[in-house]
Amino acid sequence: MCGIAGVIRFDGAAVDAELLSTMTGMLVHRGPDAEGFWVDGPVGFGHRRLSIIDLSGSAQPMAAADGRHHICFNGEIFNYRQLRAQITYPFRTGGDTEVALATFATKGAAGLDDLIGQFAFAVHDTESGQTHLVRDRVGVLPLYYYLDSTQLVFASEIKAILPALPRRPSVDHVSVADYLAARSVPAPRTLFDRIHKLLPGHLLTVARDGKSQLRRYWSPPSVDEVRPVEPEEAVNRLDEALQRAVERATVADTPVGSYLSGGVDSSLVVALMTRQTDEPVHTFSVGFGVQRHDELPIARSVSSFLGTRHHELVVGPDDFSDLWSTLTWHRDAPVSEPADIAVHRLARLAREHVRVVLSGEGADELFGGYPKYRMAGLTSRVGLIPAWLRGPVFHEVQRVLPANANRLRIALRALGEMDEQGRREGWFAPFTGRERQELLGFARRERGRLLPAETGDALRGMLEADVLGWLPDNLLERGDRMTMAASVEMRPPLLDHELVELAFRMPSEVKVRDGQGKWVLKQVARRYLPPEIVDRRKIGFRVPLDEWFRRGLSDFSRDMLTGQSSFVGHLLGTAAVKQLLEAHEQGRRNEEIRIWTLLCLEVWHNVFFRDDAPVRTVRPVPTV
Repeated sequence: MCGIAGVIRFDGAAVDAELLSTMTGMLVHRGPDAEGFWVDGPVGFGHRRLSIIDLSGSAQPMAAADGRHHICFNGEIFNYRQLRAQITYPFRTGGDTEVALATFATKGAAGLDDLIGQFAFAVHDTESGQTHLVRDRVGVLPLYYYLDSTQLVFASEIKAILPALPRRPSVDHVSVADYLAARSVPAPRTLFDRIHKLLPGHLLTVARDGKSQLRRYWSPPSVDEVRPVEPEEAVNRLDEALQRAVERATVADTPVGSYLSGGVDSSLVVALMTRQTDEPVHTFSVGFGVQRHDELPIARSVSSFLGTRHHELVVGPDDFSDLWSTLTWHRDAPVSEPADIAVHRLARLAREHVRVVLSGEGADELFGGYPKYRMAGLTSRVGLIPAWLRGPVFHEVQRVLPANANRLRIALRALGEMDEQGRREGWFAPFTGRERQELLGFARRERGRLLPAETGDALRGMLEADVLGWLPDNLLERGDRMTMAASVEMRPPLLDHELVELAFRMPSEVKVRDGQGKWVLKQVARRYLPPEIVDRRKIGFRVPLDEWFRRGLSDFSRDMLTGQSSFVGHLLGTAAVKQLLEAHEQGRRNEEIRIWTLLCLEVWHNVFFRDDAPVRTVRPVPTV
């Protein structure tokens, strides 16, 4: 993967090459191997390269053979060799970037249907004056933009857009409410006012006069495409699709490894990798030095069973305090999940051995792995109880539950939300709509634009909502930043778009079956992994924050969130924040996620908005 940036001016003014250099300088971690620029009057592209395919060629930005189209590309086209053989075009390189360029130059936007992979890119047409921004179907890779009457500015990360703006942006307070609801902000908004993220599966076309058109070129199969299938046939189809997806995801001219948590998803990915190579696969695992959260022994056993070349590390509270600000700079947003810091440390370890790592993201959202999916029917039916009654009752009950009843507390908080969309999202919400209203004066003004169709299938609705929102806005965005901060490319083969389409054509009955989530995926896994791995209770990538916030990070949390200069304290009210901290410290409730959510918002504001730390001069600590 790489880092891309660009400026297109509508007033005819020439793009400043030095400005482009400043922008790409913010993206060195995404592309430490090479740098390139193209400027043609009011249009300028900048590129930083991490060499994965065609290592010695494919310099960017790249011009088409006829000079009409120019591309600035981030990502990988896994089927580039097959497409190359099908296109009549005078190729000059051996890489996938030129294949993407040739496809767009010969077919236009219709050619996007041919591309299999993960990508975010810009194409400028010198003849029409149009600039096209494209993001892959499920949003594995990010792309951000700023558009006003004078210019379009785009980049792989928000920080690279900031030097081109007329003034530093302000905090988008509507998006703060969204962040408190989901630990992320739904596209197209961000926490930075007027800076947007391109929606997954979308194409933004901007004319030379600044007029723009946003078009969706891909969406999951509709419920009308679901067909009954015998369970065994569903397992066979998924097995074939998984093998094909993992094979595609290993396309590279450089070594490819994999994260290995010991859970069924990453273990299955590694199992399929080992069947496609004669060389031992490099695998990477992390622990936290706390027995109840330590999955290192499980990961070791999987590695031993599959014969991988295994590497591991342990992280602790010091890693969090040491890396928090740096990784917030990389994230362009609050580090919304505690595990992200561990993922980054793991990526740094991986960088010593490989440039590409596979991961197991997407399995839970496609096949119903989280506990909440088993409650999909109840999440929908509970809406029959009037919200004016259900909300206050559930709110008061969850407030008095003991700390060890955290799962029930989460359920009551989610089921107490006003509408079905709120209840779907509420399972991951740090703060309920009622709480956001009390703290901010409003709960939320705008929801994400990619919403599931109403089908009558509660499980499908919940899965589709997460694939369209939670995955690109939270999980994938975090994974991209934490790995690219270490100059490592992450690939989630379970989100191969053909596999995603297969999953949405499968009936819900093969996903959650007999009370078991991910049933069809686990049946495939039984063909490659021992039962003790497949049937192991889902733990998740847990960090022992509850203990850390009562010990090593307690004073830090109080200073950050209740001090005189605290952004969060002023925004939400110091008294409310103190009550939250005291309830956790005294063991009355487990408030680790809510404390973490607020701390990360505070650190983000410090990194990007403090007067003594202006964003344009912030630089990351070198990690490679």
